[in-house]
Amino acid sequence: QVQLVESGGGLVQAGGSLRLSCVASGRIASRNTMGWYRQAPGKERELVAAIRSDANTYYADSVKGRFTASRDKPKNTLYLQMDSLRPEDTAMYYCATGTQPIPVDYWGKGTLVTVSS
Repeated sequence: QVQLVESGGGLVQAGGSLRLSCVASGRIASRNTMGWYRQAPGKERELVAAIRSDANTYYADSVKGRFTASRDKPKNTLYLQMDSLRPEDTAMYYCATGTQPIPVDYWGKGTLVTVSS
């Protein structure tokens, strides 16, 4: 089992920044992908960013140029630096990990990001 704990969410004005963190613990595969999803009220969950073990990184088109994902492998920690935030970025943000390119095996409980206009 793998446990994921997110932190860093909060309320921010449009144009502001937040940094999310996700700490993984437990039986973590040596080769895995870690990623961030988000789900806004009434919308489906979407993959925002993901980093594979080989550092190959994916970003959703909606966040390219504004969000930056990074990971500290020795600390089993994933980060999401979110800049130039928009009201449409308001959502619950979830950390996930797995052995496939799209991480879906284990999930955190989420951290809420609210961007006011």
